[in-house]
Amino acid sequence: MTIDAIERLPTGIGGFDAIALGGIPAGRPTLVTGTTGSGKTLFAVEFLARGILNFGQPGVFVTAEETAGAIRRNAISLGFDIGQWERDGLWTFVDASLDTGEGVETIGTYDLSALMARIEHAVLRSSAERVSFDSFGSIFIRFRDAGVIRHELVRIVAALKALGVTLLLTSERVHEYDGLSRYAVEEFVLDNVIVLRNVLHEERRRRTVEIVKFRGVPHRTGEWLFTIDPREGFVVIPLGVLATTDEASHARVPTGNAGLDRMVGGGLFRDAIALLTGPPGIGKTLTALQFANAGAPDERCLFCTFDETRGQLARNAASWGMDLRGLQAANRLHVSADYPEAATPEEHFLRLRHAIGDFQPTRVVIDTLSSLERVVSARSLLDFVIALTGVLREREITTLITAAPPGHAMAGGTLASAVEMASIADVTIMLRYVERTGDIQRAVAVMQTRGSCHDHAIRQVTIDDTGLHIGEPLPRVAHVLSGSAALTEHPPWPAETDPAGEGQG
Repeated sequence: MTIDAIERLPTGIGGFDAIALGGIPAGRPTLVTGTTGSGKTLFAVEFLARGILNFGQPGVFVTAEETAGAIRRNAISLGFDIGQWERDGLWTFVDASLDTGEGVETIGTYDLSALMARIEHAVLRSSAERVSFDSFGSIFIRFRDAGVIRHELVRIVAALKALGVTLLLTSERVHEYDGLSRYAVEEFVLDNVIVLRNVLHEERRRRTVEIVKFRGVPHRTGEWLFTIDPREGFVVIPLGVLATTDEASHARVPTGNAGLDRMVGGGLFRDAIALLTGPPGIGKTLTALQFANAGAPDERCLFCTFDETRGQLARNAASWGMDLRGLQAANRLHVSADYPEAATPEEHFLRLRHAIGDFQPTRVVIDTLSSLERVVSARSLLDFVIALTGVLREREITTLITAAPPGHAMAGGTLASAVEMASIADVTIMLRYVERTGDIQRAVAVMQTRGSCHDHAIRQVTIDDTGLHIGEPLPRVAHVLSGSAALTEHPPWPAETDPAGEGQG
């Protein structure tokens, strides 16, 4: 049999089919294994629920641990009305728990013939195409011999394969990275193996899903982030494989700063991701506010801040003549203010994706990305950015992301993500302090603008009560890229005023 001959069955689970390259192999058994609390039961429930909702495929749920009532109650919070599906003949429960007495004891052990007869009857009666068995590990505690366990598992798989259904079985494992299953036989009998992990690292949980094998068909390898969302349920964040478009916008949009528009070649492309880096107090938030304000009154902007409250942001904007509360009242601006510690990166990602879907912005600001590194590693932060930029590019949303420069001591971390972020961004802008004897000034440089020419000069920056302004090129300035810029001589420089308060941005 060729690879192309094996049909895929889309699970419908958020993001999973992207890493599974279309779904799990149809008509074949799939093992979903993980430690306690890793999401196995939810995966099994959603496998059936999404089949009903998205594809009109009836299913049978074999439960050996939780009661049918508990599963109904838990599922209703995700919008899955299992009770109604049961009445419509789309969902059938088979109770295989220990206290049902369904096992038939033979020669000192158990035989699963009675249970299999009930499952087969439920499949045939409902014309089910999907079966979830949660958890067959609970069934096998009745057997002491691994050989018997393997024999009974082969019988279950063969019987359900003969019915033409796609079977998903869950099983427990003791350790996150040691062995695939409790009895060490399941992964050899079953064609497909999916591992769910819920690793505790530096006092934070990191959930991942890994497809260990799909027999005879390709799939994406490695661990992929996922989260359990009250609104969407089990959601895989397939980094780098999100939907993309072959089209690219040629339209330009203003940044809100005429000088910056000229430096980047006439404004940002409509679908551009711009990265603005600079140390604290340099003017990053001010630039972001000007960018958000530039879309009024025709565009909508989602402004996500990890450093300030909504009130603080509105107050600071007002000092430069920007009315954020008025924009919010006119439904032109939505401010999302969350401290990094309030959620995991995956949860922050989902909140932003929800806000983008609900508010439908044409501009997005993330200020400042570096704040997330207080609670996550640089690698996790980069994963967050890759997933988010996939959503933004697909919707052609002009985006400005601010970050501290790499290795900046005041940020409290290495901030290596800022270096890697530059390879993801379409436009990279650097704001830096420039030192001269007895004085600190500001400068700006555009490092790249993909698909467009840009100004190669390092220009002076001033801040006054009307905002941030870009002036003439700075002669004889050195070490801007390293973050320790200094003037080699004393060129003429206009005095700078900052009545709005030094340190904003």
